[in-house]
Amino acid sequence: MMWPNFFLQDEEQRMGGRTRAGVKRRKVLTDEQEGKIKLAFFVAIVGMTLTVLAVGTEFWVELNTYKQNQSLVCEAAHYGLWKFCHKKLWMDVVEEERATCGPAELPGEANCSYFKFFTTGENAHIFQRTTKKELNITAAIVSLVSITLMAMGSLCITVALSKGVEFLLKPASCFFIISGIMVLVCLEVFRHSVRWLITSDETIPLEYEYSWSVACAVAAGAILIFGGGCFILLSIPGLPKKGQLC
Repeated sequence: MMWPNFFLQDEEQRMGGRTRAGVKRRKVLTDEQEGKIKLAFFVAIVGMTLTVLAVGTEFWVELNTYKQNQSLVCEAAHYGLWKFCHKKLWMDVVEEERATCGPAELPGEANCSYFKFFTTGENAHIFQRTTKKELNITAAIVSLVSITLMAMGSLCITVALSKGVEFLLKPASCFFIISGIMVLVCLEVFRHSVRWLITSDETIPLEYEYSWSVACAVAAGAILIFGGGCFILLSIPGLPKKGQLC
């Protein structure tokens, strides 16, 4: 009778050890920690929404020609990472104080198409100027990488909240911070592509200005970096303390 009792006690000890180890590995989040993580995640979601809005729209830069005295229409254009739109605006809807046509949001005859350098590899021609496709393609790829990193960060936070663990906050913070930096890098590459386009030919006088899609991208990059910083603070033992922002 001693041997069965011995094996039974040994099995109970091993099971108890595994149970205690499992409890140690799984750290349940408190309600306060979960609330702070959800708040930081909301901040990151705002940044992700602005990024998708910026990447998906074609109002990154507006190109405006100068008005012609005897003409009833003037020409303007706007484009983003993927799409280009050429517009003809009636002169009576353009402000008299403006020396150039625009803004591009005004109603008019529009002709929009996707850039061909994503399909045939051809450069686009806008007001006798030529794009540098390498820069435009690079900006587009960087934006897609940024969105991919956001998705990975969101997955980490979703698992952390559903499983009640906090070790995934650090990789999530890295994903969000890097994605925010990538958005800003995308903006810089796009700015260089615009400068290349403007200086490629000066036959037609042209004015350009960055539009609201760029503003969304700038805000998105800053918000994503801030949100990633909040997750870093939340992953540090004993932080954040009461009164801290995140």
